[in-house]
Amino acid sequence: MRVLALDYGSARVGCAVSDATGTLATPISAIEPPDISRIAAVAEEREVERIVVGMPVSLSGEEGPQAEVTRIFCRELETAVEVPVETWDERFTTRMAAQTRRQSGAGAAEDSIAAAHLLESFLLALESRSNAAAREGALHQASDGSEG
Repeated sequence: MRVLALDYGSARVGCAVSDATGTLATPISAIEPPDISRIAAVAEEREVERIVVGMPVSLSGEEGPQAEVTRIFCRELETAVEVPVETWDERFTTRMAAQTRRQSGAGAAEDSIAAAHLLESFLLALESRSNAAAREGALHQASDGSEG
């Protein structure tokens, strides 16, 4: 599943996209200033099946004022695209992006690197849920004596 991740900010939106298998996260050009129609165009061009938007929360997990701004952005985005839009905890992604940029000299915008870290986190969780569901299904089949 191809996913578009967004690191929303008032000045720009960092963007990253996964490969078709949902394995690799690659930063792409940031959208500056934020523009819903340009984001919708990227989603369509990249043939994404889902959009994940970073939700700014504090270290304790509480939402601040920027979280409400992000929710409004998500609602506006949902009206412009034909794929699901969901939020994902973006704690530490900005710090990780700065570190990645320093260590690798990455040429992508720091906001897009942050979006790539967000996307990696989301994809790992998705894979983990999928693996857990597969194990649950295998256990269920084993316990009732049925075969695949």
